[in-house]
Amino acid sequence: MTTKRIVLTLKVLLWLGALAPTAWMGGGALFGWLGANPIEKLEHVSGMTALIALLATLLVTPVRRLTGWNPVIQLRRPMGLFAFYYVFVHFAVWMGLDLSLELSWITEDIAKRPYITVGFTAFLLLIPLALTSTRRSIRRLGKRWVKLHRLVYVAPALGVIHYYWLVKADVRIPLLMGAIYAALMLARVPAWVKGRPRRATAARRSRAKLVEGREPRDTVAVAAVD
Repeated sequence: MTTKRIVLTLKVLLWLGALAPTAWMGGGALFGWLGANPIEKLEHVSGMTALIALLATLLVTPVRRLTGWNPVIQLRRPMGLFAFYYVFVHFAVWMGLDLSLELSWITEDIAKRPYITVGFTAFLLLIPLALTSTRRSIRRLGKRWVKLHRLVYVAPALGVIHYYWLVKADVRIPLLMGAIYAALMLARVPAWVKGRPRRATAARRSRAKLVEGREPRDTVAVAAVD
């Protein structure tokens, strides 16, 4: 099987897996299998799926480095967008179904409940990442795109804190999520330390090309967020 077909197969599996929770929630709403508190169930499933998708997005780079198979990086963008989609669904259910879009209730919850404050902050951080996920945005923003998309490291941390503060009693799953997040971040440290001289050299070359009137290479190739 060619690399192109393998990537296509992985993308199809990704789409099927990522849309399965949506199908389950839609079916539950239609056929009534969401239990005694369907709104809470929808919030839980969408929030858990969003956090898993964020962690899966962070997993792509370690997998690429361990296997040396660079095409896997093509899965990162759809994973990130699916993560944002489920974060959006999570807060849409909370604002629309739980609080009936009452602005005063929403702002009061955000201000007075720390776990909602943290979770909503993560949602706000993901909005510019989703809006600038296109190649056109990468070319237009250049180095600013790289700096902006480093927020992808902050959002999962806030998501874990949001989940931990929410559950209150049985914190085993939030702690597991936190441990996975910590491992994924630690896995990046050696490459960050090793890559500092290379990034500095690339920056000097880019500035030199700008001075000479030549356009530097596409940011996708030289400065993708890992």
